[in-house]
Amino acid sequence: PEVELKELPPHLEYAFLGDNKKWPVIIAKDLSSNEKTALINVLKTRKKAISWKLTDIKGIDPEFCAHKILLKEDYSPKVQSQRWVNPKIHDVIKKEVEKLLDAGLIYPISESPWVSPIHCVPKKGGMTVIKNDENELVPTRLVTGWRVCIDYRKLNEATR
Repeated sequence: PEVELKELPPHLEYAFLGDNKKWPVIIAKDLSSNEKTALINVLKTRKKAISWKLTDIKGIDPEFCAHKILLKEDYSPKVQSQRWVNPKIHDVIKKEVEKLLDAGLIYPISESPWVSPIHCVPKKGGMTVIKNDENELVPTRLVTGWRVCIDYRKLNEATR
């Protein structure tokens, strides 16, 4: 798969399980040459066990087995109101939901006694230095994208 390689912390490095920088994996830099070779050989023989894309992840058929959340006796379902988001964030959320639907990791339901709000938080990138209004240099964290999260705090409070 064609992937964009991100900058890694100094203690990590990329290794590739295929030719021409295909099938990247992240490994520790401080491994010996023999350890790196052994690790890469094991990963190459188990390449099918690694999910390279969301669609590679196989779920369990809900007809066969389904997860059940056990609730405390004194809790009733909470329907939390959804928050307004600006159009840019709305598009980010929509794309993420469509990606998860296409991969079969989530599916639509018509009604639920529980509704939890969605939040979009910035993914942290590297640091840069910019000048503020007083012409001072200020370190600033770059936003490299958005992470879609669901606020399950009310549901977590109700679980046993």
